Amino acid sequence: MPTSDFTATSKQGLTLTAYPGDGDILLGYSLDQNVLQNKNLAGFTIQCNPPTGQPYYIPNRLNFSQAVTANTTPEQRVWTTSDKAPFQKFHWVHFPPDVYPGAYRYKVTARFWQGSNLVDGPSAEVPVELIPASVGRFEFGFTRGYLTSQAYADKFNNKDIRQEPKTLDYDTKPFEAQYQWLGYHARKMIFNLLQECVTDTSITVDLFAYDLDEPDILKMLETLGPRLRAFLDNAPLHTGKALEVQAHDRLVRSAGAANVKQGHFKRFAHDKIIIQKKNGKAFRVLTGSANFSVRGIYVQANNVLLFDDPTVADLYEQVFEKAFTDMNGFVSLPLAAKWFDFPKEVGVPNFSVSFAPHANASISLDKVNAALRGANSSVLFAVMEMGGGGDVLPTLQQLHLSGKVFSYGITQSDSGFTVYKPGQPGVLVPFAALDKYVPPPFNKEWRGGPGQVIHDKFIVIDFNDANPVVFTGSSNLAKGGEESNGDNLLAIYDKDTVVAYAVEAIRLVDHYHFRASMEAATDTKPLMLSPGTSPQKWYASDYDKNDIHNVERLLFASGPSSVAAIHLGVSTSVGKTAGALAGRKKSPVAKKKKTSQKARQKSKVKPTKEQARKPKKKTAKKTIGRKTKGRAKRMI
Repeated sequence: MPTSDFTATSKQGLTLTAYPGDGDILLGYSLDQNVLQNKNLAGFTIQCNPPTGQPYYIPNRLNFSQAVTANTTPEQRVWTTSDKAPFQKFHWVHFPPDVYPGAYRYKVTARFWQGSNLVDGPSAEVPVELIPASVGRFEFGFTRGYLTSQAYADKFNNKDIRQEPKTLDYDTKPFEAQYQWLGYHARKMIFNLLQECVTDTSITVDLFAYDLDEPDILKMLETLGPRLRAFLDNAPLHTGKALEVQAHDRLVRSAGAANVKQGHFKRFAHDKIIIQKKNGKAFRVLTGSANFSVRGIYVQANNVLLFDDPTVADLYEQVFEKAFTDMNGFVSLPLAAKWFDFPKEVGVPNFSVSFAPHANASISLDKVNAALRGANSSVLFAVMEMGGGGDVLPTLQQLHLSGKVFSYGITQSDSGFTVYKPGQPGVLVPFAALDKYVPPPFNKEWRGGPGQVIHDKFIVIDFNDANPVVFTGSSNLAKGGEESNGDNLLAIYDKDTVVAYAVEAIRLVDHYHFRASMEAATDTKPLMLSPGTSPQKWYASDYDKNDIHNVERLLFASGPSSVAAIHLGVSTSVGKTAGALAGRKKSPVAKKKKTSQKARQKSKVKPTKEQARKPKKKTAKKTIGRKTKGRAKRMI
């Protein structure tokens, strides 16, 4: 049995642990090795029994008969229920199309080959609630984002998500159901907060906004009239024909010129913050990575946090007041000189926060880097890009080869997505390769610069260990941003919160790693489930004590105490987590690294008009990933 406090069970040699996220669930499962003796494991069936409706088998993107290759289009994909196409991996993240209150029951069953037939082996079942309860005066939420586009296609038939050409004035009612679904919990939190401000005329609002073009958010802000003060970014990408110029003008008319200011510190006013006040006193604050924009809420992977606490809100209000009255002097203030700790606020998890820009990025990033270097068992991450200087991102980039912890993450740059699997070099998935997999309407929205899809900025350390922590907020976790941008970076030590961010990281990595596997798949070596007649067992590496997949299996199913050692070295295959590669004879990892470098050169994206308008800066002496060409990269 796992030694952790998570929902777990063990029956007939099958261990199952459930880690609840924000509307989704990570299931980690494992079979005792003695159960496999003289048997041929076909995979695992997963059945979901929701609080309403009938039980159903979760479908698999792979099966035993249809090959999936780089040329397989979205229209050609076949989803097969897992009772007929069992999952050939030891964890799965499930995000139901619709999430309801109440207990979901997940049943995982090992399936074995008996001749050419599939037969049931041990099974285990766990109950879990997928809608997290707010912790006293604290709440967090994620967007669904573009990554669930197959579910979006099934539910909404790939309808457009905004009127073209882009405008601030279109009628959002025809899009309401889509917006609620795509924005999910994060949107609900933002809209509920603003609607309360509109309804309760005793509330005043202070706002930091970077991207601002969501029509309904703008209308609610306008409704506040002079009860709103706003500090808006005016970096080059938010000038000229940008919709943010119109948003600024409208808020000046509704709130008054004295209540609306613009600035960008040394580069960007990058915060996304709403502060509620009564009688001049702050009492609630919302922050996070999500911009108040169509793309930020309905396309990108993002998160928001809400603190219903006067002490926390007051600190954010001090930051707003100083930025609003003396932006250029902020960097020299005590507010920008340290981390602020909140270990004992009633109803609020133990957390710390820092506010940029700092005189020196070490003020904020040393804490993150120390936590990374002190990680005991795992590091999971989803960050926008690996450039910008400082120690954190190089440390993060190299952890997957350190042999010290299990590392699992994803980043986005101008060239595409880089997936970091434990023991592997980073695998680049170029935009050019992904274009053909993106169905409408997301193919119109997701290109155009770093952070277009992976806009989250978080690092999860030791999620199921004794001292978990997640670093999140609007910060891009790089030296350049911490010294030039208005940002906030939080360290949260609450177990349930950390687990939810871990589930989100794994959801992201698994999604894009499957895309990387598809891009590597050919007609001779396609992606498909490994048949019972294959001489190479798909699960051999999962039980090899010298293989990182063995660590992954044990860590997710039984917790870090079950992991004896984390071995340095390259794992077996890019396609491993998507399912066994049929007919695989050797590992393509070394060759894949070379290929990804070529793909990186071929897939460079031309700068957008907004990027071209940005001021030039000197290139850092040392860079991680793609080199800049003397121009600032867009942070969104």
